[in-house]
Amino acid sequence: MLTEFIPVAVVTLLAMGFNYTNGFHDAANAIATSVSTRALTPRAALLMAAVANLVGAFFGAKVAETVGKGIIEAPDGHLGLVLCAAALLGAIGWNMLTWWFGLPSSSSHALIGGLGGAALAAGATVKWTGILEKVVVPMVVSPIVGIFVGYLVMKLILRIFRDSNPGRTKRGFRMAQTASAAAMAFGHGMQDAAKTAGVVVLALTVSGYQSSDDHHIPMWVLVMSAVVISMGTYSGGWRIMRTLGRGIIHLDPPQGFAAELTAASILYVATMLKAPISTTHAITAAIMGVGSTRSLKAVRWGVAKKIVGAWIFTFPGAGLTAVLFMWVLRPLTGV
Repeated sequence: MLTEFIPVAVVTLLAMGFNYTNGFHDAANAIATSVSTRALTPRAALLMAAVANLVGAFFGAKVAETVGKGIIEAPDGHLGLVLCAAALLGAIGWNMLTWWFGLPSSSSHALIGGLGGAALAAGATVKWTGILEKVVVPMVVSPIVGIFVGYLVMKLILRIFRDSNPGRTKRGFRMAQTASAAAMAFGHGMQDAAKTAGVVVLALTVSGYQSSDDHHIPMWVLVMSAVVISMGTYSGGWRIMRTLGRGIIHLDPPQGFAAELTAASILYVATMLKAPISTTHAITAAIMGVGSTRSLKAVRWGVAKKIVGAWIFTFPGAGLTAVLFMWVLRPLTGV
């Protein structure tokens, strides 16, 4: 019995490895603006984000169900476990590559791209309709909404506080950013910890430890995902934080608050709709929208162009990496 569970344990460890990289890779999403505006010190921001991630992970069951059941139909047995392993290795590889270059790409889309690539290499069914409806459409819509809503929220703030004392207003928004950054980190936990939990549930299903009709997430999976992503978050992602915090545009506290509020709202709505969207897309688009209220020239569009390029290549990049791992693992495991 123990030897039969070892492959499942290996996949679970890989999932937690991805979760850890997700934590430090996407930690910047929640706190970069708060740190860049000096609303929070880096370590205080990371600690707050880690706690909010931990709590948020327990509210993302709907997203986990989409990832675990709505992306691919993995074959049962060892082939299904090898598929999960290759998908996770592909996603981890892409996360590390984009982290090295300081590009805020999407860990979520790296995972989904990895699952799709590994499934194709294994000859398994990819649910293209589910990917289109639950992944591609939200991937396109969420940045557009982020830019538009971020612009409107910032315009509203500027209108409301146009006659206020600038120094006092900035101090007030610095304090408010503690709440908006926590809300953003909570949304990140809801979305990203849940996605990893969905892959573990997929591994449990293909190995026969959980029925395919059982959509619940075991509590130990949720707790493990929550703890590991919070640990990864606390370890920090300084390279990406610099890009988000100051690379796109230099933000002041009101702008930072507007960007975080916009991104957090998008994450909450997407979670209600069971859509696994990218926290990276949400916050980056919100920053662009908020920055555009100052002037279009204030946004460093060259940096933004590099980020969009990383977004576009995430699906195929992670998918191809997963295919390579699938080709290596199949002969090694004899499946």
